[in-house]
Amino acid sequence: MSTRAARGFLERMAATSHARAARVARGDVAGLVRRARARRAPPRLALAPRDFDLLAEVKFASPALGRLAPAPSAPAAAAQARRYAAGGAAALSVLTEPTRFRGALAHLAGVTGAVDVPALRKDFLVDPVQVVQARAAGAAGVLLVLRLVDEEGLARLLDAAGEHGLFALLEAFDSADLERAARALERFRGLALLVGVNARDLTTLAVERERHLVLARELPAGAPAVAESGLETPAQVAAVAAAGYRLALVGGALMRASAPEELAQELLLAGRAAAAGGHP
Repeated sequence: MSTRAARGFLERMAATSHARAARVARGDVAGLVRRARARRAPPRLALAPRDFDLLAEVKFASPALGRLAPAPSAPAAAAQARRYAAGGAAALSVLTEPTRFRGALAHLAGVTGAVDVPALRKDFLVDPVQVVQARAAGAAGVLLVLRLVDEEGLARLLDAAGEHGLFALLEAFDSADLERAARALERFRGLALLVGVNARDLTTLAVERERHLVLARELPAGAPAVAESGLETPAQVAAVAAAGYRLALVGGALMRASAPEELAQELLLAGRAAAAGGHP
C-alpha cells in the first residue's frame, strides 16, 4: 500500500472533519455540553466472556461500496437498527461522516432513540467537541482512527470519552497502529476500550482479509479485538473468531441484505461456534 496515497485519503477526511469541528466550536459549545450531560446514561456495552459478538453498522454509502440505501434519514437508520437488534447485535456502529458516507448526526440520534443497544459514532474524529456531539446524540461510544491524530490529540479525545462515559474503539491498520493502541490501553486503564483492525487498503479501497489474520498475532492484551471491513459471510466471520477476535464489525453486507436480522444471526452464530472451537 502506498503510504502517501493512504495518507492522502485520511488527510482529506481529517480536513473536512476539522472544518466540521470548527463550525461547532464557533457555536454554543456550552449548550452542547449541557445537552450531553443531560442525556440519560446510554446502554452499557456488555460482551459475554469468552464468546463472540457482532457490531452491526448503519451506513448509507461508502467510497468502496457506493450507495447502500436510496434515501438516508433518521427513520431509515432507526428501522435498520431495530433489525440489527432483533438479530442479536451486541452494539451498533453509525456512520455520521457526510461527504463520502452520506452520514449525519441525526442518523445516530435516530438509532439511539429507537433501540436499547449501545451505539458508537463512526467518523473521522479529530476534536473532543465531536465526542461531546456523539454523547449529545445518545452515543455510548466513539470510533477513533489512530492514524488521524498524534499522541496528544488521541489523549484529548480519550479524555473527552472518559469524561462523558463513552467507550472507544481504537482503529488500527498495521503493526505501528497496534503498538499505539497498546500504549493507549496502558495509559487509559480506566476506560472501556476496544481495538479494531481494519482490513481495507486505503489506496485501492480493496479488502485485504489476510490482514486480520496476520495482525491477530500482534493484538494487544487487555481489550476485546474487533475485525473490521470486508466481512460478509459466516465463514469469513468464523475465521476471524477462530483467530482470536472478539467481535466483527459488519456493515455493507447487512445494509444490502433483504433480511439483515437473519444475516446478523447467521454471522453471530458462526462466530460463536468458531470461538468455542466448533464449526460454523
